[in-house]
Amino acid sequence: MRRITLINPNTNSATTRLMAKIAQAAAPSSVSVTGATVTQGPSLIVDEAGLETAAKAVAALLETIDDEADGYIISAFGDPGLAAARHLVPAPVVGIAEAGMTEAAAGGRRFGVATTLPGLEAAIRRRAEAYGVAAQFVSTRLIDGDPTCIMDDPARLADALEGAIQRCLDDGAEAVVIGGGPLAQAAKALASRVPIPLIEPVPATVRAVMRCL
Repeated sequence: MRRITLINPNTNSATTRLMAKIAQAAAPSSVSVTGATVTQGPSLIVDEAGLETAAKAVAALLETIDDEADGYIISAFGDPGLAAARHLVPAPVVGIAEAGMTEAAAGGRRFGVATTLPGLEAAIRRRAEAYGVAAQFVSTRLIDGDPTCIMDDPARLADALEGAIQRCLDDGAEAVVIGGGPLAQAAKALASRVPIPLIEPVPATVRAVMRCL
């Protein structure tokens, strides 16, 4: 059986379990998904300083992890530590922003990103540039309300994200990426509620890893 290790660059182990469960559901039956949580850094990445800290934590985890996985997922939307990880392990490593944006842009589609955190807007645009899809990237749209409160209420979070998705549609998006691994459950709930393709980043990354194996 092949193995994928999902690395959560946030220190919240409950979020790791949730994302690993979603990844396992998206994987073929011949693949086992294991979650791994960094031990240092923020419990939720809210800005670029958090991305930098998380990148170091991902590298530190991979330097010590006793793991022989066939593929790895970096499951935070800024893809912290992705470049370093590709030097540290011989197996394919894919980030959820990389996979989500690439899938959203397939066939030349214009796409937006719906997310919770204004502190990551510039980082998200840089990811689109780095992955060669900036010309199709129309906007990052944010939820209304305090994300630290909304994140603890799944129904409220889904409703708030739906509003951000609608604003992406108003900007001309033909697909929308949910920007954040911890938003995985909300993305799943919203998939049938929007009129265009909604890219759930964790399943998109599983598909990308499988294409590399």
